[in-house]
Amino acid sequence: MVTALMELKSLRKAYGETLVELGSENKNIVVLDADVSSSTQTKMFAQKFPNRFFNSGIAEQDMITTAAGLASQGKIPFVSTFAMFATGRTYDQIRNSICYSKFNVKIVATHGGVTVGEDGASHQALEDIALMRNLPNMTVIVPADYNECRQAIKYAVENERPMYIRIPRINLPDIFDNSYKFTLTAKVVEKGDDISIISNGDTLIESIKAGQMLKQKGISAQIIHCPVVKPIDKNILKLISNCKNKMLFTVENHSIVGGLGSAISELITDEGLGLKLVRIGVNDQFGQSGTAEELLDYYGISAIKISEKVIYEMKTTIL
Repeated sequence: MVTALMELKSLRKAYGETLVELGSENKNIVVLDADVSSSTQTKMFAQKFPNRFFNSGIAEQDMITTAAGLASQGKIPFVSTFAMFATGRTYDQIRNSICYSKFNVKIVATHGGVTVGEDGASHQALEDIALMRNLPNMTVIVPADYNECRQAIKYAVENERPMYIRIPRINLPDIFDNSYKFTLTAKVVEKGDDISIISNGDTLIESIKAGQMLKQKGISAQIIHCPVVKPIDKNILKLISNCKNKMLFTVENHSIVGGLGSAISELITDEGLGLKLVRIGVNDQFGQSGTAEELLDYYGISAIKISEKVIYEMKTTIL
């Protein structure tokens, strides 16, 4: 049961701590940052291993190309900056220098989605997942809490291929315990048999809270966590088939164009399933300045707005 008293933890801190831990075990790990290491928490690695840390300054394209060069020599580069700059400014370099060559570069971007808050539209990446999942050879991961973030970073080191891992700015409560093991599969985090809600990242906790609200209204919602947007787990089709009502909702802190909702839409279309899919996210528009809580609510991805949307769609949709 999610409560308001649950401790909030930083996924960025989880990233920094895990880098230090893994860096002690694997001398091939190197870290590059674009002058925001205090925000991304790669400063922890820089303090511990200064000779394996490279501050590229505000030259993100150079940083990506340098990482590709390091990977070509057997290093395991972790590259970090804000999601807006990690994907938007560097798309050409990621496409041609990393993905085309299948280089083992891990792009771990922080400050994804509207929960960046007051920095506004220029810093709120709402297209980054769409950009990255469109690239051949790229794996796209969106962890939902501290423990999953740690395990996702460990998974990245153990598996040799390009990866994009998106971390939010805001702190989040634990959903998974210390025994959690990261895999590429989707998983049910709350059981239900009326409708299914699929989410990840910082909207997973909002979806869980929404499920609790819906339960009070007599609606049993199955909450499915899909941490890997690419490759999408086809096992999701089996999970959603357990629900009586053929309605499916996706919730994401991202544009509804090209993100998790689009990936699920493509999956059910390819399989020819007769499901009603409702994509909940930022509706093809830019972000704006405000607190994270205000913006989650404004864009319809807070727990209360998710629950209201589910109720409305269930009342107005005839299947």
